[in-house]
Amino acid sequence: MPAVRIKDHWREQRLFDQRAIIAAVLIGLATLGLLTRLYLLQVVRHDYYSDLSQGNRVRTEPIPAARGLILDRNGEVMAGSQPAYQLELVPEEVPDIDDTMKRLVDIGLVAADDVDEIERTIDSSRGFDSVPIRLRMSDEDVARFAVHRFEFQGLDIKTRQTRWYPNGDLAVHALGYVGAISEQDLKHIDRAAYSGTSLIGKLGVESAYETQLHGTNGFREVLVNASGRSVDRQGAFVPELKTKAPAAGADLVLSIDLKIQRVAESALAGHRGAVVAIDPNTGDVLALASLPGFDPTLFGRGITASEYGALQNDLDKPLLNRALRGTYPPGSTIKPGLALAALTYHTVEPETRKFCAGAFHLPGSAHVFREYHNEKHGWVDLDDAIAHSCDVYFYGLAEVLGVDRIATFLAPFGFGRPTGIDISGERPGILPSREWKQKAFAKPADQIWFPGETVNFGIGQGYLNVTPLQLAHYASILATRGKIWKPRLVMAYRDPQNGQMKPVPPQSEGEVQGVTTEDWARVVHGMIGVTQHGTAAAIGLHAPYVFAGKTGTAQVFTVAQNERYNASKINERLRDHSWFIAFAPADEPRIAIAVLQENGGAGASAAAPIARKVLDAYLLDADGKVKPAP
Repeated sequence: MPAVRIKDHWREQRLFDQRAIIAAVLIGLATLGLLTRLYLLQVVRHDYYSDLSQGNRVRTEPIPAARGLILDRNGEVMAGSQPAYQLELVPEEVPDIDDTMKRLVDIGLVAADDVDEIERTIDSSRGFDSVPIRLRMSDEDVARFAVHRFEFQGLDIKTRQTRWYPNGDLAVHALGYVGAISEQDLKHIDRAAYSGTSLIGKLGVESAYETQLHGTNGFREVLVNASGRSVDRQGAFVPELKTKAPAAGADLVLSIDLKIQRVAESALAGHRGAVVAIDPNTGDVLALASLPGFDPTLFGRGITASEYGALQNDLDKPLLNRALRGTYPPGSTIKPGLALAALTYHTVEPETRKFCAGAFHLPGSAHVFREYHNEKHGWVDLDDAIAHSCDVYFYGLAEVLGVDRIATFLAPFGFGRPTGIDISGERPGILPSREWKQKAFAKPADQIWFPGETVNFGIGQGYLNVTPLQLAHYASILATRGKIWKPRLVMAYRDPQNGQMKPVPPQSEGEVQGVTTEDWARVVHGMIGVTQHGTAAAIGLHAPYVFAGKTGTAQVFTVAQNERYNASKINERLRDHSWFIAFAPADEPRIAIAVLQENGGAGASAAAPIARKVLDAYLLDADGKVKPAP
């Protein structure tokens, strides 16, 4: 059998040679590509990559702008800034954030209740951002961290500007406060503009004017080594480092007069309530007090969850801005407006006297509408009815006017809508009408407007609800005999560089139409009677100026037909609210005021004395004489 060749050496050699050639060509092409790429990187784009490499040596650090000051109308500081230490974390430099937070809790630098919120903020931040996790550290906190510094990679203590409120809780509901930038804040702010900034306005003026107060950040370039630490030089490389100075935020000059604010809060101290005083000729808010209040510094230093919970759960609601957000029936303070409506619509003869026997009977109804404390005023005309706050007279007036005309007439006085003050959070209150009731209630049976509801409307009860700010605005319109100015807190900006003032012009909203000069004079005369011989005569006694006012008492709950109201036998929080509005001097008003004392009882005994103290503080000099008008 012939031999068989199993292996073809020549064929294998040719195959190998072919593969070697192909491999050589591929290697040659790859080498050529590599050389070409190197040439492109090292020669053609040398300048570009050189700049990038040098840029790795230079780090840009933000220089936060100083937050603008907030001043009262006389230049007294209400909110400023001061340096403080705070603990900051760079997420991308921290190996294990959960473990880091746990160890910070263990050494007492972070509260366990705050960890979840801090971690949410960290998750919402960019990896290279410096995130504040503890604001306004004490010397003890700084020392404690310094001892453990080596254990915490990516954490460091920074010196930052923090907010300072020299007057504590004074005017806090007007000022508002600043707090740590939260996860929600990060969704709507320009992160670059807030780089290096840990605080942002949350409420009040601090929030409404955040853009003006914040300013514009600057920056500085810092030479760093491979570890990221700043150095003076790296070998022979000494770069030209750039610096841009920040532009401080504008200072705000408020219309608040801190002297008046202190008197208002001192007079209301120990009670729940609000005081709002307005210059009726400009809309400037001279005082805006809501008690109880809280210390805004708590938020500036970083309020803990337990501290915030205590404020939220406090039965007296210190976080509630009663001046803007508290809504209450205005009680008899509405009567001057109702009297004007009756005069304007010619549904009353002001000199005609009507008899008050202490009760009013609506035709066709068995319900009896009684006087407050079952008083009996006897024969009264319009002046008497205002001065002595005769409910029976105004029950009848409301019945004749009807809800449609009452609602239409009172609307220009600002009821049922926000006044437009330049801070947020204001509630509109309720100006009831047939249309309002149809929208407010779902069931057809509840949408019907009943005559008895109109009668209640006549003495400021029922569905009518107002805020103390609205009632002060209403008082200011009465004071100017119909001129309407939008309330405001900021009256000027001040340039922090040169101190130059830029006034904010007051904003007119027109006038109440259709009321004659004689009708204004008659209603104001009745309100002067309130303080001279009427329900508030006790506080008008020996006043060195003539002022107009109106007391009001608002029921918190309804007393049954066969029962009598007895404050001493009911829970304090169910007692009537006390109101008083006033303006002074009556002939040339310079201040209008509304005072609310929750559960204070009669307006004459609780709210009115507070108003007198504020009026005196604003109008009288040290000798007790009326100061000349500015």
